[in-house]
Amino acid sequence: MPIKTIIEPFRIKSVEPIHWTTRAQRETLLRAAHYNLFLLHSNDVLIDLLTDSGTGAMSTHQWAGIMEGDESYAGSPSFDRFKRSVQDITGYTHVLPTHQGRAAERLLFNVMCKKGDLVPNNTHFDTTRANVEITGAEAVDLVYPEARSPETILPFKGNMDVAALESLIARVGREKIPLVMLTVTNNSGGGQPVSMANAKEVSAVCKAQGIPLYFDACRFAENAWFIKQREPEYQNHTPKQIAQEMFALGDGCTMSAKKDGMANIGGFLCTNDDVLARQEKDLLILTEGYPTYGGLAGRDLEAIAIGLQESLDEDYLRYRIASTAYLGDHIAAEGVPIVQPPGGHAIYLDAAAFLPHIPQDQFPGVALAAELYLEGGIRSVEIGSLMFAAAAKMELVRLAIPRRTYTQSHIDYVVEIILEVWRRRTQIKGLKLTYEAPYLRHFTAHLEPVG
Repeated sequence: MPIKTIIEPFRIKSVEPIHWTTRAQRETLLRAAHYNLFLLHSNDVLIDLLTDSGTGAMSTHQWAGIMEGDESYAGSPSFDRFKRSVQDITGYTHVLPTHQGRAAERLLFNVMCKKGDLVPNNTHFDTTRANVEITGAEAVDLVYPEARSPETILPFKGNMDVAALESLIARVGREKIPLVMLTVTNNSGGGQPVSMANAKEVSAVCKAQGIPLYFDACRFAENAWFIKQREPEYQNHTPKQIAQEMFALGDGCTMSAKKDGMANIGGFLCTNDDVLARQEKDLLILTEGYPTYGGLAGRDLEAIAIGLQESLDEDYLRYRIASTAYLGDHIAAEGVPIVQPPGGHAIYLDAAAFLPHIPQDQFPGVALAAELYLEGGIRSVEIGSLMFAAAAKMELVRLAIPRRTYTQSHIDYVVEIILEVWRRRTQIKGLKLTYEAPYLRHFTAHLEPVG
């Protein structure tokens, strides 16, 4: 008889205590943080699902690799091992380390974009959009309309609308589009995967038009696992083979190694273009560091080199995707509206359907995230009108699950808290802004309850 229980494919070797607070304490803490969960101190959070970026647990192999980190300013052997690992998976010629993913985005868009340009993507995430727009270019989202319906179930809900891409190119002209980007998995759209078939179609359009295709590859391994499970022709491929095939369709990528790099810090930019690489290296030296460390310690380069390979392990990916679905399936079974089907790294609550009495201009996602903290000390993040302003297509709350960090009992507790909030959802009130920054306002915004 096949075993149905998916267990954590690791043993716990070191533990970190987490601290309980009372609801009265959390009410005081939330007011002091201006109802913005980013402004809370992590010691005051019980279960931290704000992000899966850099918050995971590293393996014994990664910690052993850290001891081999070489901190030479130039020509470090740690960089050589990092570069070999990245190239083994992506196949790209030039590899530029950065301190995290948004630094790679800044290098890419500052070199490739200018005012008046358009950058199509299936869906830009927050830092991607900001780094496009600060150059004067426009970030254009081209996900299929069905993907903006949280309850619709599709196997590859992160796919780019290829017909819309062709129409955009025909309308504005190829010269206005310096690159096309494909985000795998599609974070803003609910952590949904992109199919290999769709990536091939996008690649074909780009090649026909002479437009470079870049991947936002933060969760490339999770995307590869979905392809293995949902595209029949890839069921006998390894996740690594699938990732290699997808990267071969493009001209480069940006990567936050804090996700599927399984590390606590770091990222990289890859390209096959020699001229662009030279310009990007010049900017890297100016703002990040020498090209063989790029703002990272040698030990971090070692951790990423090992973590990239570990993220493609089938036992790990099977557990990772199943444990995320466990959370989504349990709350959905009780009627809680979520983005369906469950994504790879997170569950996304549909805040608009959860709190239909709160209008969009009162930030239902922020209100719901605040209530989850008040009820049980859980920190999550709004992905909606506060994060994206007028560009928001859905009002979501993301529960991002750090890699190899929480056990099933932690997730059972999260389920219990969400269901308790669901039962008294009509009592939750909206919020209004009292302060906002010009870019990425959700990180530092101040809010207060309405009425």
